[in-house]
Amino acid sequence: MRQTFFLLIFILLTLFSCNNNKSKEQLITEETTYTMLKLYKSIGNQLYYWETWDKDSKTAIIHWGIVGQKGQTKEVKSSLLSNFRKIVQKEINEKLKEGYTEFSENKTSFLEIEYIVDEFGTEQDLEKRHRLEEKMDEVLGWTGLGHTDGGSIGSGTMEVGCVVVEFDIAKKTIEESLKGTEFSKYTLIYKIYN
Repeated sequence: MRQTFFLLIFILLTLFSCNNNKSKEQLITEETTYTMLKLYKSIGNQLYYWETWDKDSKTAIIHWGIVGQKGQTKEVKSSLLSNFRKIVQKEINEKLKEGYTEFSENKTSFLEIEYIVDEFGTEQDLEKRHRLEEKMDEVLGWTGLGHTDGGSIGSGTMEVGCVVVEFDIAKKTIEESLKGTEFSKYTLIYKIYN
């Protein structure tokens, strides 16, 4: 029993020491922490997304699908013999080989959701705007469409701005998500041109 234990320790130490013979460049690539990485690819007339982020120090989330749809999600966890970041990096490399790329900022659209308010709005209007910003981050994030980019209030209107990869799909998705909610009485959803 004692010999088996020492043999197991020897094997584990050998595996770990062999794994450290990588160049600094390989280690940086494989051990990079991704706050959020979003990749996209057009296939036919549809835009697909694939994204990943760290849930905690031992787990990553991978989320993928067709832009405008919730898609699928999986968790990748570290185990005794594998680091979740290496598994995620392998999937990133596969997606890059398949032709997925980060979406160019100059191809995104800026979408605004506008509401009428009295003059500069009230504290309740401001709180509502913050709730809407959170809701839009959820809706746009989980459908691969984009994210909220702040908001404004004053001069009789209140707006929430969003950066989106596909304006028409984002507008339709937002309209559907706002139906029957406290946010349903917007004035306009429109694109701001650069």
